[in-house]
Amino acid sequence: MTKRFRRGLVVAKFAPLHKGHEFLLRRALEECDELFAISYSKPELEGCPALKREGWMSGLFPTVHHLALTDARLRELAKPGEVPLELPHNDGEVTAHRRFCGLVCLRTFGVTVDAVFTSEDYGDGFAEELSRCFREHHASCPNVVHVCVDRERRSVPISASRIRQDVHAHRDWLSPEVYGSFVKRVCLLGGESTGKSTLAESLAKEFGTAHVAEYGREIWDAKAGTLAFEDMRHIAGEQIRREESALMQSNRWLFCDTSPLTTLFYSHHMFGKADPELGRLAERRYDLTILCMPDFPFVQDGTRQPEGFRDLQHQWYL
Repeated sequence: MTKRFRRGLVVAKFAPLHKGHEFLLRRALEECDELFAISYSKPELEGCPALKREGWMSGLFPTVHHLALTDARLRELAKPGEVPLELPHNDGEVTAHRRFCGLVCLRTFGVTVDAVFTSEDYGDGFAEELSRCFREHHASCPNVVHVCVDRERRSVPISASRIRQDVHAHRDWLSPEVYGSFVKRVCLLGGESTGKSTLAESLAKEFGTAHVAEYGREIWDAKAGTLAFEDMRHIAGEQIRREESALMQSNRWLFCDTSPLTTLFYSHHMFGKADPELGRLAERRYDLTILCMPDFPFVQDGTRQPEGFRDLQHQWYL
């Protein structure tokens, strides 16, 4: 079935990308063979940097040609000998913003567009300025059409500014992939029998959220305590994968029982070495890290090292 437009454009801050944006993007995809999207903000808005916007868009709309722009990114994209474009300030003159978007289409995407999709009254003026900008480079370029989608916000009655006031209170307006990036990750570290697993479960229950169990213990039990060197990198990677998956089912906080740092310790202890990739994974950052002290009676469950081992492990963590 032939679509109404060959190429369409959506421009937004996506700060954050919410279900109103999704409604707009889906409508544009229905009407265009190809869809291009530009997101930028100068200054950046808290919690919504370019890297996050890239992740949101690639996860939810992988077929959209999206650029999450910063001044640094524009310098990277500039061709040799070309003066890089510069982001207009959020409070900048409206024509500067519209021409900037037109130049990004021409110089970075290498295209003109047939339609621009917005949910705003300014859309007609935006389309007119895009048309003028394109004609300066392609004299026969037709007028860009403005397609206004859900201007009254009846389908999705929300705004990004309202969400930014309290992301957690408005989480229903965000897809899990987006909301999960605002969840704070808490890592609990500690030697054997220091209570971190019990604490992770208890904190998750107290705060009404999820926790991630120690995958290394799971695979240790499954293999009856016989691990190979190659298992170490797999354990760390799977621990991270489970954390990322759990973020989307979490509420404000995610409590993580150990981290790849623990796997790095055991790799050195058991094999005297570590895979370089495991070393990289062990540098994973958390919003809060809690180190459990070895300050209450040691419980030997039949799989743990001798009691003195947990003191050695604690010192290594420190």
